[in-house]
Amino acid sequence: MPTDRTPRQRRAAHRCSRLDKRPSGYETRATSGLIVFLAVAAAAAAAKLVEYRRPAFYKAVLVSAILAPIAATFYAVVLLWQQWIGWRELSLFLGLYAATVVGTTLGYHRLVTHRSFETYPAVKAVLLILGAMNFQGHVVNWAAYHLKHHAHADRLGDPHSPREGFLHAHVGWLVRVSPADRERYCKRLLCDRVVMFVDRTALVWAVAGLAIPYAVAGWKGLLWGGAVRIAFANHVTFAVNSICHLYGSRPFATRDDSRNNWLIGLLAFGEGWHNNHHAFPSMAYHGITLWQVDLSGLLLRLLARLGLAWDLKLPASAAVERAIERAA
Repeated sequence: MPTDRTPRQRRAAHRCSRLDKRPSGYETRATSGLIVFLAVAAAAAAAKLVEYRRPAFYKAVLVSAILAPIAATFYAVVLLWQQWIGWRELSLFLGLYAATVVGTTLGYHRLVTHRSFETYPAVKAVLLILGAMNFQGHVVNWAAYHLKHHAHADRLGDPHSPREGFLHAHVGWLVRVSPADRERYCKRLLCDRVVMFVDRTALVWAVAGLAIPYAVAGWKGLLWGGAVRIAFANHVTFAVNSICHLYGSRPFATRDDSRNNWLIGLLAFGEGWHNNHHAFPSMAYHGITLWQVDLSGLLLRLLARLGLAWDLKLPASAAVERAIERAA
């Protein structure tokens, strides 16, 4: 038999039934995250499709991709005045920063571009995917531009020499440079199935680098583990091209302006020991002395100890000493 309810009980029951019909927080977050994911993917895909046919549109999207993380970082700083960053968001920022920077330093740079060591296809795939999540673009293009930089370092033909201005070397070259000469500088990579798989799917991994922090911590996760992390990681990488050709020490007399910068060496996990790198481009460890901290090199030593990396290229100590003596 139905029981009689007071007006207050009926109103409470009505409110509960309405709450039951509302989407849960997880469902709302998943839906809005899917919309963001699809929007970013659609814009990036459209830009890539017209990269050479509509260069102005492509460059506009590229500039937006550079400026948006910077704007998000300023927004995050403003939020810090109201509420301190949570442990989950901080963990996402630090964890994804470390993982994706390693993907750039070990995967894109030392493994694929300079062949400083060898590893299994699965390890190579993981490193390159992490590099793509760092918004570094197509790995073959990255390698081609970098090898061109070494071939013409701080001379005519260098894609990003500070001799054309600090801003040009830091980020401006990205919107002014001609298409990467993949055939000339990276013909061997075009036959590497792992490299070409990540190269073709770079957009997928870049968007995944945004989707993962959002799935873990919602909009705050996307802000700190996505946008702010990308801003820091990218500009640290850009600083190797700009700051490390202007400020720092030159223990080796290379034919360019490359320099060792301890701050960029720390932030970029060893890439800041840039004069060392230009003196011995295929060297697996960029830090030569004990005080030249190379976090990527330490990880590579661990991989070698575990049998996951081999054929590490290292200069003979006599060659290093002769190069230092010539510089002196």
